[in-house]
Amino acid sequence: MRFHTFACLGLMAALSGCATTPPQNSTLDEAHVAVQRLAEDPSATQIASKQLQDARAALELADSAAAAHKSTDEVTHLAYLARGQAELGEATLAEARARAKVAEGEASRNRVLLEAREREVGVAREQTREAKAGAAASEADAAAARESEETARAKIRELQAKETERGMVLTLGNVLFDTAKATLKPGAYLVLDRLAAFLKTSPGTKIIVEGHADSRGAEEYNQELSRSRAQSVAEGLGTRGIGADRIQLVGRGKRYPVASNETAEGRQDNRRVEIVFSDTHGQFAHGAER
Repeated sequence: MRFHTFACLGLMAALSGCATTPPQNSTLDEAHVAVQRLAEDPSATQIASKQLQDARAALELADSAAAAHKSTDEVTHLAYLARGQAELGEATLAEARARAKVAEGEASRNRVLLEAREREVGVAREQTREAKAGAAASEADAAAARESEETARAKIRELQAKETERGMVLTLGNVLFDTAKATLKPGAYLVLDRLAAFLKTSPGTKIIVEGHADSRGAEEYNQELSRSRAQSVAEGLGTRGIGADRIQLVGRGKRYPVASNETAEGRQDNRRVEIVFSDTHGQFAHGAER
């Protein structure tokens, strides 16, 4: 009889516990985690305060509904709203941090630009100082320098060079090479003799030797062929006593055509070597090296 009484009491306690403990709801658990995570973010109260407030309010309603044993759908819906507000708050924080990072990068960029500008100003001041110092040189020396430069330019023009925005440019056509070859033909020797003779009379002048190709063939092939042709010209000048320190060698491939590649004549014009001359002080015109 006593055992039966104890058993009844235990069953009643178990039934009472079931009546007061809300059923487990995974969405509600997730909402608790999301709201807690947002609340623990130090910036939430300043940047996402409304989302945090709304999330807490919705979570409180969800907890109350669960405690009152309301329908699972109602509890889940309220928990979903709480979790959504928390996630919206986290998105708001992420966006704010991204904007702050962009602003920081822009400020850093502005600092770099300012420093670069200050360096440019310093360079400009130094150039101005040097220009004033140069202006103080005797008129006789300046006149002599101008005469020397004009003499050199006249001799360059005698080589059939043309005045361009890049400076004086001499074009050596494709006739100096066999088709698809980089070896100089004997007819090129006279041109190199004249060019070397001028460079010896103007030791301060430097040159850029550029090889060019037409559009036929692969890009890599044209690039290598144009450089090889420029190399042949540079080596030809070297054998005539022109130091390599005065020659800048470059292959341009097919990037700078001077005529249409749709015709044989145009392609022949594009297969060329160009010699770009500096002034008598070794200074190239702006854009000469493109």
